[in-house]
Amino acid sequence: MSVAMAAGSRLQLHGERQSGQDVRTQNVTAVSAVANIVKSSLGPVGLDKMLVDDIGDVTVTNDGATILKLLEIEHPAAKILVELAELQDAEVGDGTTSVVILAAEFLKRANELVRNKLHPTNIINGFRQAMRESCKFINRELAISTENIDNESLLNAAKTSMSSKIVGVEGDFFAQLVVDSIRAVKSVDEITERVRYPVKAVSVLKAHGKSARESRLLDGYALNLSRAAQGMPRRVVNAKIACLDMNLQKARLMMGVQVLVTDPAELEKIRARELDITKERIQKILASGANVVLTTKGIDDMALKYFVEAGVLAIRRVEKDDLKRIARATGATIVVTLADMEGNETFDPACLGTAAEVLEERISDDSITMIRGCESTKAVTLLLRGANDYMLDEMDRSIHDSLCVVKRVLESNSVVPGGGCVETALSVHLESFASNLGSKEQLAIREFANALLVLPKTLAVNAAKDATELVAALRSAHYQAQNDATGESKDLAHQGLDLIQGKIRDNFKAGVLEPSLSKTKMIQFATEAAITILRIDDLIRLDPSPEADQ
Repeated sequence: MSVAMAAGSRLQLHGERQSGQDVRTQNVTAVSAVANIVKSSLGPVGLDKMLVDDIGDVTVTNDGATILKLLEIEHPAAKILVELAELQDAEVGDGTTSVVILAAEFLKRANELVRNKLHPTNIINGFRQAMRESCKFINRELAISTENIDNESLLNAAKTSMSSKIVGVEGDFFAQLVVDSIRAVKSVDEITERVRYPVKAVSVLKAHGKSARESRLLDGYALNLSRAAQGMPRRVVNAKIACLDMNLQKARLMMGVQVLVTDPAELEKIRARELDITKERIQKILASGANVVLTTKGIDDMALKYFVEAGVLAIRRVEKDDLKRIARATGATIVVTLADMEGNETFDPACLGTAAEVLEERISDDSITMIRGCESTKAVTLLLRGANDYMLDEMDRSIHDSLCVVKRVLESNSVVPGGGCVETALSVHLESFASNLGSKEQLAIREFANALLVLPKTLAVNAAKDATELVAALRSAHYQAQNDATGESKDLAHQGLDLIQGKIRDNFKAGVLEPSLSKTKMIQFATEAAITILRIDDLIRLDPSPEADQ
C-alpha cells in the first residue's frame, strides 16, 4: 500500500517536487541569508561591503540596492528581495536596506505562525490589515507637514540620507550642494500645473584629484567630452543644437550588396558618390541653422572638415542617456534619420534645440563641454572630486539617494522623524490595535508589530550599543505618548535613537528627518514581498532536458 502511495505521489515529470513546510523553511532561510548580508550596513554607523566580480572589478558600497544587484543570487525566493530593493530605489531612492531587512523579518515571523498551525490565508489577511493601518497611522499621527518648507528641513532630510554613506562626514557641505541643485531644476507641468523636480536634470560628473570638499555645482549641463576637432570654436553663443542618433561617416553600401563594375572610372564615381552622400547630409543640417551638433555615433575626418569650415562645434560618441536629457532640456528632437515622407532627405529646423551658450572648459586633466541657459528646463551639474574611482562611485550613489530624498520631501510636503521613531510608534500602536480584534488575524498583526522593531534593534546593534535597553526605553516613550489622555506626553511621539551618544532623544528637534513617503512605501513593499513568498507552498524543479545537455 505504502509503495503504491509513493508511486502515486511521485511527479510524472522529469524533476523533483517539494511542498508544504519544507518549501517555506527553505524560502525563509534563503531570504534571511540575503537580509543578513546587508544587515550590518544599516544606519549612520553601518559598515561597507567590498564586492569583487568574476573579472576582478571591485565595488565598495553600503547601498542596499547596489549590494544586492551585484550578488548573483540563484534562489528564486531570494531574487524577489533583489527586485524589492530595486523597486524601492526606483520609487523613493532611499531605504533599500531597511525594506529588505523588514521583508525578511516579516517572513520569518509568518513562518513561525504557520508552524503553530495558523493558516497562511489568515496571516496574509492580518499582514494586509496591519499594513493599511500602519500607512494611515503614519499619515495621521507621525507625518509633519512642511507646506511652507524651509531650507533647514530640506538640509536635515539630505543629511539624514547621507549619514550612513561615505559623504556623511562632510554632511553639511554636500547637503547644501544637493538642495541647491534640486531647487535649481524646479519645473512646472503646463497641463497639471504640478511642480516637478526631475533628478535626471542634475548631471553628475566625476573627476580625479583634490579632496571631496572641492566638489562644486556648475550651472548648465556638462558632457564629459570635448570638441571633435581642434579647429572648432571653443564657445558658441545663442546655440542652435542638433541632436542626432546617426552616423556622419562615409556612406558605405549595405552588407551583402554587390556592385559589378567593368570600367575602373565607374569605381571612382561610386567612391566620390559615397563621400557626397555624407557631405549633402551635413550641408542640410548646417543649412537649418545648427551651430552645435551632437551625435551618438561617429564623425569621420572628411565630415569634420565641413564642420570646421562652417565654424560649427561638433561632438561625437555622446552617451544616449545624455543626449535624451539634453534634448529634453533644450527642446530639441533627436533625429534618427534624415529621410522624409517623400523619400528625400531633409532636416527640419524645428528639430533644433536652443541654449544661451555652449562652451568647452578644462577640469582636472579632462575637457568638458557645458551647455548653459537651456530653453525648456534648467540643467545643473554636480562636479564630484575625490581620490580614486571607488570613492567617486560611492559618492555618486550617495548623492543620487539624497537627491531623490529631497525631491520626495519637496513633492510630498511631509516628513517623519527618523532613527527608529516611526517603527517603534507603529509597533506600539499595532499591538493595541490587535487587542481590539476578535479574529485569528490578531496573532498575525501582533507578529507584524514585533517584526517592525527589527530596524531600531539593528540600528542599535550596528552602533555597538545595548539594543534591548534602548528599544525598551523607546517603546516606553511611545506608549506614554499614545496613551496619555492629558496630552502632556505628546512631545514623546518624536523620540528616536541617538546612535552616537547611545540614548533616546527628540529626533525631530535633532533634525533627523525622512520623507513620509519613504516609510509608507517601505512598509507596503516589504509586506507585499513577504506575502508573495508566503503564498508559495510548492516548488517544482524540472531537470534539464537531455537535448539541451547535448
